[in-house]
Amino acid sequence: MDVQDLRRHAAALLFTPQEPVRWMAPKELARTAVKVGLAAVFADYADKREIQGALQADLLRAPSADPDAEEIWIDFAADLGDGFESTYSLASVLAAPALDVAGAGAPLPRGSLLVLGGDQVYPVASTTAYEDRMKGPYRAALPSAPDRPLMVVLPGNHDWYDGLTAFLRMFAQGRPIGGWETRQTRSYFAVELPGRWWLVGLDSQLGSYFDDPQLRYFESTLSPRLRPGDSVIVCSAAPTWVKTEEDPNAFNSLHWFDRNIVRTRVDRSTGERTATGASIRLWLTGDKHHYARYAERLPEDPAGSGEGDGEGEGVGGGAAGGPPAADPRRRQMVTCGLGGAYLAATHRLPAVLTLPPAASRMREKDDPPPLFDRAPRTCPDAQESRALARGIATPWSRHWLPRRNPGFAVLAGAVQLVLVLLVSGVFALAEGRRHPVDAVRHAGPDELLALLCTAAAFFVLPFVLGWAGGLLRGRRPRAPSGPFAAVLFQLAVAVVALGLGVAVAGLVPAGWHGFWILLILLVVGALTGAVLGSQLFALWVLCTDRGQVAEWQMSGQSIDDRTGFVRMHIARDGTLTLHPLVLDGTCRDWRLEEVADPTAAWLRPVPAELLTVRPVEEPVVIAPTQVP
Repeated sequence: MDVQDLRRHAAALLFTPQEPVRWMAPKELARTAVKVGLAAVFADYADKREIQGALQADLLRAPSADPDAEEIWIDFAADLGDGFESTYSLASVLAAPALDVAGAGAPLPRGSLLVLGGDQVYPVASTTAYEDRMKGPYRAALPSAPDRPLMVVLPGNHDWYDGLTAFLRMFAQGRPIGGWETRQTRSYFAVELPGRWWLVGLDSQLGSYFDDPQLRYFESTLSPRLRPGDSVIVCSAAPTWVKTEEDPNAFNSLHWFDRNIVRTRVDRSTGERTATGASIRLWLTGDKHHYARYAERLPEDPAGSGEGDGEGEGVGGGAAGGPPAADPRRRQMVTCGLGGAYLAATHRLPAVLTLPPAASRMREKDDPPPLFDRAPRTCPDAQESRALARGIATPWSRHWLPRRNPGFAVLAGAVQLVLVLLVSGVFALAEGRRHPVDAVRHAGPDELLALLCTAAAFFVLPFVLGWAGGLLRGRRPRAPSGPFAAVLFQLAVAVVALGLGVAVAGLVPAGWHGFWILLILLVVGALTGAVLGSQLFALWVLCTDRGQVAEWQMSGQSIDDRTGFVRMHIARDGTLTLHPLVLDGTCRDWRLEEVADPTAAWLRPVPAELLTVRPVEEPVVIAPTQVP
């Protein structure tokens, strides 16, 4: 059975399976825009983190079932809670007792600790949305477990759109989610792990800052306990290290946390700052719905020969370029937002990062700043990423913009109705007619040719301006982008629609009433706008290579058949090994089975097909902090 069949069993499932969010649908565009605007304006006033400061918050320990364990398996997933099929496919794999993975040598056990790295629900947070899109699927995937794995959760921007209210109700009140237990009481946490490792979750509230109660928590709970040789994993809500390409200050908060909470602390007896001897060995995040890794460039590495040389290959592909052998001394920065939301592009990721950049406003920086190179393999790989991005403007693709978002085609048709009326009025004035209907009725081949030439000019002008601007600046000519190009493209569609209306009106008998001419014009305008208007909008989105519009290339397609997570193992010797894993596909066929629950009778979906996983890249080994 499919999702629609499952929805008919919502009462027995205890949740309602949801379709993937259509991000370019007018309703979602408007609702998300309002929520984002309200969050940006009122976030400081509705900041629940200040209230959280009054709540008891202790240090967490994992694994819960064996606090004295010498090793641990940890799972990290982020950007889940979108469509049921992708979310539940991943949840089913996370809940499996063990996974057979090619090249692993032995089955990989389920994590004793599950870390959810942000955006647990889409499009905006609410209690109902959490129940249907996240809690229900995860509870069904693991109704119970004898070892009671611990779940810790970090809020992302979508969790923040209601001021964190639903997030705290769901994850900070100690209520279990199926077989997973929750014990955090705030939107941030510190977990003591075996092998002298620590896991830290930071809540930066829509990327703005760390609040005072949060800093006091880490200053009192984490810093005093750090000893020379301790290693730290830091989970953040977004890969701000990548954003330094556009904003040199994006990484400042994380760098400050590293310098002032992890590497140093204030000696209360002297008031001076002293070294802890600990270091962050792994930065881990979601937010971007792909897998990408940056590895620290070591001092002895030749310039420009870090792990990120060359474009990456995806699952099963080979590495391009000639990176040096993997070295466990390298610190790593990993983005894995494959939890079930739409797939995001990787072909625009920078090859090398300087953290923090020289243009950063931080007064205290590492000198020299460390360099991080992009690892060769990403998911999707760069070549596939480019091909997938083109799908939004490919009419025969099932991910074509109006096909994937029918509501957008309706919106484009409505916009063109207005534009066609405006353009027809201008056309009537140019022809010396009092009414657009008269101008359309009496237009001949010359007028039709003029309309087509005008449409071509509107379409070509953005390319000419973009290429000319690039040449004048001494840069490579660029494709058209920006609002001005989008407006010209839609004007070109309106003029084409008017020309088609003129052509159709020429076939109408002369005795027909002008009402029919107007009706023909409106119908042609709506149909042309729905198809051609959507297509030119998709082409404009495809031509844009940065900013929010560039993100629409993938979000507009809602590709949900690529999910994945990172399974980590801290060994007895303190070595951390990362296993980046991706599912072969998303399950589309389900069957129901009864849950053995003595307290209530309910059903859970079970994949009707075998879900298998494969590695994105070879296991990544990270050595613990070395004592000087």
